[in-house]
Amino acid sequence: MILKNLSRSRSAAKFPLLVLSTMTLLLLTATIALAKPAASTGTPPVSLNLFQAIFLGLVQGVTEFLPISSSAHLKVIPEALHWGDPGVAFTAIIQLGSIAAVIWFFWTDIVTVIGGAYTAIQKKDYRSLEFQMAAGIALGTLPIIFFGLLIKKFIPDFDHSPLRSLGAIAIASIFMSILLGIAEKIGRRKRDLNSLTIMDGVLMGLAQCLAFVPGCSRSGSTLTAGLFMGLERAAAARFSFLLGIPSITLAGISELKSAIDTGFSGVSAVSLIVGTLSAAVFSYLSIAWLLKFLQTHNTFIFIWYRLAFGVAILSAIATGGLLNH
Repeated sequence: MILKNLSRSRSAAKFPLLVLSTMTLLLLTATIALAKPAASTGTPPVSLNLFQAIFLGLVQGVTEFLPISSSAHLKVIPEALHWGDPGVAFTAIIQLGSIAAVIWFFWTDIVTVIGGAYTAIQKKDYRSLEFQMAAGIALGTLPIIFFGLLIKKFIPDFDHSPLRSLGAIAIASIFMSILLGIAEKIGRRKRDLNSLTIMDGVLMGLAQCLAFVPGCSRSGSTLTAGLFMGLERAAAARFSFLLGIPSITLAGISELKSAIDTGFSGVSAVSLIVGTLSAAVFSYLSIAWLLKFLQTHNTFIFIWYRLAFGVAILSAIATGGLLNH
């Protein structure tokens, strides 16, 4: 039974202090720019040293699956630390580490769902949990594919649109913190994984589309949707991760293709390998910790963090510490 896999959280008990200290560090780096002049824009990707590669891999790994937005942090943190733009190639490659980690962690669940759904189709048992989950994930992935293709066709320069500016990231982070807070307060949290339906996947898939705006967070938007739908926190997070596997993988492949088209000039192989391994390790640990954490805790630590993160960015922009681009 899928529900029994909730107990699989290797090293989760030892991870809370690392996660909390990392989140604090990320928040502090966003405010460092308050005391420094803003960096210039339009510069080519910089060559990262090993420490920077490991640290950005950590940022990718921790923020990809915690409900705090990886794209926002990967844009804000290098800006705040005046490291320069790590480049599309680097961010696309290290995301593969997160993809490998989530597939690795949920491999048993993936096999169970796919195998169970296949058996259900053969037996025409369309009410089985595995079929409901598989169909929900498949249909829930369609909205983000549809809107992704729509954006690529009609807004080819979307990566440089105002919706992806630092100001938009800050506003999105604050808005989503409020929305998650409301979900925490009014969500009934009476349903576990065994109650999932196809419609849950569709609704959560629609919420997943908010991830196109950095600061909204794919995991944050789907977790929020799950709470509004009455799911238990851990169940909402687990299904959010399973639902995200196709979309994260497709997004990673798309970004990798763009990176290959752009070229890998200025990106060292060592930095790519180290950053990807760092992202994979911290992604795996983040998933394990979050699932364990949400079994006994609420999400207010993330709500307050996202609120503070957004306020810090707006403050840095207002004082000239960060350029709103």
